[in-house]
Amino acid sequence: MAEFFDALTAEHISFIDEQHVFFVASAARSGHVNLSPKGGNTLKVLSPNEILWLNLTGSGNETAAHRLDINRMTLMWCAFEGVPLILRVYGSSEIVHDVDDDWADLASVVPATVGARQYFRVRVEQVQTSCGYNVPLMAFEADRDALTRWSEKRGADGIRSYWREKNALSMDGFPTEIPKI
Repeated sequence: MAEFFDALTAEHISFIDEQHVFFVASAARSGHVNLSPKGGNTLKVLSPNEILWLNLTGSGNETAAHRLDINRMTLMWCAFEGVPLILRVYGSSEIVHDVDDDWADLASVVPATVGARQYFRVRVEQVQTSCGYNVPLMAFEADRDALTRWSEKRGADGIRSYWREKNALSMDGFPTEIPKI
């Protein structure tokens, strides 16, 4: 059965730290619902009520656009190894770009790798756990390096050009606040 919490517990934080993948869901008032898998060392729980997540360059920037319309998102982790569990965090967020004053401080917590697009500072408003009995068992092999290689090949100027071309608007035409650099 599902259980609800007002904040992350020590057990929840430990579970999150052990996971290799998480999912981010968001939606605007209209248009498509977005659900994206995330991996690598891009997330850190700062406190029971705050999570820092580094969003890397991708084919879209839907979460940023949705946040500007309705500031809500869901983060989800599934146990693919060990005891079955699904953990969801419901909350709102603040976006920090590399031109913002907070960038360096956040990069000291979750290092900004090549292709880093923005940080999401997520305020945890509710936590839900459920059984996860039907989630398959899978073993972690390795993090992929394709995005790092792609980003390094483009370089900083190439990535910014890509952001202006592919990440300034969502797939539904909503702005994403890509910095004008």
